[in-house]
Amino acid sequence: MEETSTTTPHPPAGAGGGTLIAFGDAPAYLACGPTDLRKQINGLVVEVSAKLGLDPFERALFVFCNRPRDRLKVLSFDGDGFMLLTKRLERGRFRWPERAAGEAAMELSAADLAALLGSTRLERRLMRDEVSERRAY
Repeated sequence: MEETSTTTPHPPAGAGGGTLIAFGDAPAYLACGPTDLRKQINGLVVEVSAKLGLDPFERALFVFCNRPRDRLKVLSFDGDGFMLLTKRLERGRFRWPERAAGEAAMELSAADLAALLGSTRLERRLMRDEVSERRAY
């Protein structure tokens, strides 16, 4: 007799899911352009203060993306210590602003950050809908 498992080790492709943490009303600062994501907490703290000109101990989220735009890291100080969240896309790329003249960081609301983190799922869904609409004609 065969046993069937009721749990799956990985969610099916395209299965949505909420974000792991709630961002609350803390502002998010995106580091424009690529960042070397081999850096861990200490290196990213230096990036926040030296390159972005911001206080890493501020109640905020500091978001960094690599050159291929398939990984990002979110640094935050919660009062007791730093937290570092990493996201690696299996497919697709994040939409990321390039570094403009004089602009090292870009401020986003928590809702904008959540949209950015889910942007690849949204883009794939929109592309499927667009293809479906074309076939209907």
